Amino acid sequence: MHGTLNLSIILHNLKRLLCVGFFLFTGIHTTLGVPLSLPAAPYRYTVLDQDLSAALQEFGNNLNISVNISAEVRGRIRGRMPDLPAREFLDRLAELYDLQWYYDGLVLYVSAAKEAQTRMLVLTPLRFDTFKAALDQLDISDDRYVVRPAPGNGLVMVSGPPRFVALVEQTFNGLVAEAQAHPRAAAAPTKESVLILFRGSSTMVVRDGRPEASYSSDVPQQDEVGGKPEPTQK
Repeated sequence: MHGTLNLSIILHNLKRLLCVGFFLFTGIHTTLGVPLSLPAAPYRYTVLDQDLSAALQEFGNNLNISVNISAEVRGRIRGRMPDLPAREFLDRLAELYDLQWYYDGLVLYVSAAKEAQTRMLVLTPLRFDTFKAALDQLDISDDRYVVRPAPGNGLVMVSGPPRFVALVEQTFNGLVAEAQAHPRAAAAPTKESVLILFRGSSTMVVRDGRPEASYSSDVPQQDEVGGKPEPTQK
């Protein structure tokens, strides 16, 4: 048995591959990874008894979406599924069979909920707002899954399906490499102070408050500081 779909769609989702440097974080946004554009018309799928993985693969074929299905996705669909928009149909299957899905712009990844992963990342030398902004810029952020800083902004917890966690970690590693390759410019050195003291026939150079060199001259001179005569002593 196979599903029928009366509307044709064109999915054009290009992953923005950027050299991630410093991003300006403008707040928390409602995001869902790369938008999974699906038709609003009911997705009619009638089946008497079919493997769940086969049904998901056919769902992708009917909508022209590449689907990667984990080996841990198991079960069978028996009976007729209700006529739902394609997105709701996918969410319905996820709810009934304890699944998670994530779309990265090229492939729809479907995995069992038990495969969800959790990572703790040390933010040094990054700031959380820089990290979160990069995830938003690359359309990786997904409000269904966790990217949350710990108190003190030193750690961030990431939790979700394997593909989501992998992309978050890759982004994090790229930002760390970028920060290490381009450390902050060293502070500009302060201007040194140089004072020339004329004492009779001797001249002394004082640099940053420390005597540096002394010179003598056979030509008598009045005591000067920086070449200017000192006031006459009474």
